[in-house]
Amino acid sequence: MPYKYVRIAGNRRQVGLALGKLARPIMAAYLAQSGTWEALRPWRGHPYVDELAQQAQAALPQIWEELEGMAEGLRMPAKDVLLWHCRGDLLHSTTDGCTSVALKAADGSRWIGHNEDGDPYLYGRCHLVDVALDDAPGYLSFYYPGSLPGHTFGANRAGLVQTINNLRTRQRHPGVPRMFLARAVLDCTTLEDAVALLRDLPHSGGFHHILGAAADPRILSAEVTPGAVSIHEIGRRYGHANHMVHVETRGQAQIVTASSRARQNRIEGIVDGWSADSDSADILAALFDTEGELPILRTARDDPDAENTLATAIFEIRDGEVVLRVHDRKPRADIALDVMSDPD
Repeated sequence: MPYKYVRIAGNRRQVGLALGKLARPIMAAYLAQSGTWEALRPWRGHPYVDELAQQAQAALPQIWEELEGMAEGLRMPAKDVLLWHCRGDLLHSTTDGCTSVALKAADGSRWIGHNEDGDPYLYGRCHLVDVALDDAPGYLSFYYPGSLPGHTFGANRAGLVQTINNLRTRQRHPGVPRMFLARAVLDCTTLEDAVALLRDLPHSGGFHHILGAAADPRILSAEVTPGAVSIHEIGRRYGHANHMVHVETRGQAQIVTASSRARQNRIEGIVDGWSADSDSADILAALFDTEGELPILRTARDDPDAENTLATAIFEIRDGEVVLRVHDRKPRADIALDVMSDPD
C-alpha cells in the first residue's frame, strides 16, 4: 500500500516530536519541489504571520505544543513549520483538493467517503497515524509529512469522524489557522463540541468539514471561512468538492477551479441517482469514478490543479462503532480498523 501505518503515543510535545521525526527523511526534498513552499517564502517574517501565530497559541495551546514538537522532530525552525501550516490562510490556492460524500443508509448506519487529493509527489510517501494522547481521546488520521494531522481524513476514539476539503477563499482575516482548527476537532468528543469549536474561534482560512459521530445520528456539512460559518445537516446523501456551495457562503470571493466545478457537478449527479438500497459499494464507485476530462479519481500527471488522489477512505458509522477502510485506487481495502477500539 502507498502509505505506512504507524502508532504514536505520549504527551503533546512527544507526539509532535514523533510526527516530525517521521517526516524528517523526506521533508527537505518535498519542500524543494513544492510550488506552494516557493510561494510562501516571501511571507517569512511578515507581521501577519506573527499575528496568526499569536491567535493559534492563545486559542489552542495544546496544538501549538504539538507544532513545536514537530519542528524539533523535523529539525526545522518553528517559524518555517508554522508558515507551512498557514499555507491555506496566506495563499488563495494550494495543491490540496479532495472530494467527499456522505450517505445515511436505510438500516440507520451512516457512511462518509473521501478522496484525499494532494501533491502527486506525496503518493507513496504518507502515513496513517494512530495517535494515543495523554489528555485527549486519541485518533487515526492520514498524515502528510510535516503537517499536523486532521486536515485530511480522520476519526478519534470517541467516535468523531472528520473529512476535510480545501476551499480556495480570496479572503484573509486574522484568526486561528485552518489546519490548527481541523486538528483541534479531533480532540472533541461530540458533534456539538466540534460545532462549537468551529463557530466560536476566529478563523483565518477556509475548509469544508464533513462531520459524523458514533453517538449521534446526524452527519454535518460545514463550510468554515474567514467571513462566515455555515453548518447544514445532511439529509440522505451528499457530495462536496473544493468550493463553497452553501447558500450562506457561496457568494463569497473564491477560486473555483475547472476540476472542482467538474467534480462537484459529477458527484452531485452520482449521489442524486442513489436509491434507498445504496451502500458503501456505491460510495466507493463514486470516489473511483473516472468519467470526463477532470474526473473524481485523479491520477493524471497533467492535472490542472497539480493534485492526485493519494488515498480513499470509507468510514462506516454505527451506534458505538466506527470502522475505517482505506483504499489505494482499487476496490479492496488495504487496511480496515475499528477506530473506537484501543490498539493491541
